[in-house]
Amino acid sequence: MTSSNYDDNEKKVVGGRNGYGAKLANIFSTEFTIETCDKNTQLKYVQTWTNNMSKCGKAKITSNKGGKEYTQIIFKPDLKRFGMESLDADFEAVLKRRVYDLAGCVKGVKVDLNSERIKIKNFKQYVDMYIASNAKKDVAEGMEVLDTPKPSVAHQVVNDRWEVAMTMSDGQFNQVSFVNSIATTKGGTHVEHVVQQIISRLVEDVKKKNKAAAVKPHQIKQHIWIFVNCLIENPAFDSQTKENMTLRPSAFGSKCTLSDDFIKKGIIQPALILTY
Repeated sequence: MTSSNYDDNEKKVVGGRNGYGAKLANIFSTEFTIETCDKNTQLKYVQTWTNNMSKCGKAKITSNKGGKEYTQIIFKPDLKRFGMESLDADFEAVLKRRVYDLAGCVKGVKVDLNSERIKIKNFKQYVDMYIASNAKKDVAEGMEVLDTPKPSVAHQVVNDRWEVAMTMSDGQFNQVSFVNSIATTKGGTHVEHVVQQIISRLVEDVKKKNKAAAVKPHQIKQHIWIFVNCLIENPAFDSQTKENMTLRPSAFGSKCTLSDDFIKKGIIQPALILTY
């Protein structure tokens, strides 16, 4: 119990709820140091643990007259406990992606990777980078790339808690989503909340263009690539890894109502495919 977010009656749009994150990182590290500065008290606190958190160093509290405010954690993972001698390329790629995720979904922050500023400044730029990266991957894998216009990308900042983007997929449903800056790689109720709005509107649009078209929801969904960045009050997940959010929409604490312009721009290409 290392955190303070245990009162479910208190509505918070944060990530952690059980107090495991930093403690587990400490336990599985040979050295773990936390450094935090408070501008109100003008104090700086530093403390180090070693040997898988079994040895606790003495806390050092010094002056912070500069008025800085931050929290920094430095740790050396105990690689032997994971059967590793060094961080492999796959793990480094996960860390790199997470840094880019933060640059794209957290507002008002500047993010550096290996002392180099990441150019992504907002969620829209993050989405554009994702789509461009996917196109480059197709080329690298030897896939035929036709000389066709870039797929249109619908984007909307719905309110201060919801931001959504959509483009056409390659025939399989794809989603990239975040809840309180947590990467929900398997999606969840927040993604379905958005996708169902698009599907229902797309059914109407297809029927207007071709009344004889018998379109099924799953046929529509497989042509959608959705991006969702949202803040949810006290989110619930199906596991500690938080890859899939399970909280019912009525408890989100906010609503995501997509505009007509977003729907119109986002569905035009899938609608043409499904109509013809």
